[in-house]
Amino acid sequence: MSTTSKAGIQTDAKGTSYIPASKRSDGSTRKEIRVRPGYRPPEDVETYKNQTAEAWKNRGSGGVPGTEPVVNIADSEPKSKNAKRRDAARRKAAADGSDNTLTTAMKATTLTEDEAIKKWQDPKNLATDSPSDAAEVERQKKIRNTLKKLNAVRDLRQKKTAGEKLSPDQLVKISKEDELVRDLKRLGYQEEQPDRESSVS
Repeated sequence: MSTTSKAGIQTDAKGTSYIPASKRSDGSTRKEIRVRPGYRPPEDVETYKNQTAEAWKNRGSGGVPGTEPVVNIADSEPKSKNAKRRDAARRKAAADGSDNTLTTAMKATTLTEDEAIKKWQDPKNLATDSPSDAAEVERQKKIRNTLKKLNAVRDLRQKKTAGEKLSPDQLVKISKEDELVRDLKRLGYQEEQPDRESSVS
C-alpha cells in the first residue's frame, strides 16, 4: 500500500519514494522520478506550533465552561457613527411599526425654505407644532452666518466713509447689505436698525 505526501511524493510498501509519472498539457508523458531516501520537501515539513503560544492567542474565546457561547458577529464588529445611527433608526422603525422612516422623513422635508419659515412663523402652528431641534439649530446657524456677513459689510461701509479706498469686490459686498437684512427678517431675526445718517457722520 502506497502513501502520498502533500508534495505528491508516493512511498510504496518497500519504503522507496518516487514522484509518479504524469501527462503534460501538450500530451507528452513525464517520467517517474525517484526520490532520494530521507529527503523531505518543504511542503511536507510541518511547521512547529508552540502549544502555549496557541493557547495564549485563543485565550478568552472559549467563554465560561459549561455555558453556551452567544456570539453575534454583527455586534462584535466595530461600527461607525453612521452605522450605529442606521441601526438605531431600524430599531425605532420596528418599535413604531413604520415600514420606511426614510420615506417619511423625505416627505416631511419637501417644503421649500420659504414655506417652512412661513409655517414656522404662523402663530397657529406655533401653538400646535413647534419646529424640531435640528431645524431650530439650522436656523440659528444661518442667522449667525448672515449676521457675520452683515457686520463685515458695515465695517467696509465705515471704511469707505472714512475715506479708505476699497476694491471692486468690497464695493459689491457693500451693495448687498439690504439683501442680507432681508434674509435676516426672512429667518425671523429682528435687529435694531442703525440710523444711517448717524453712522455716516
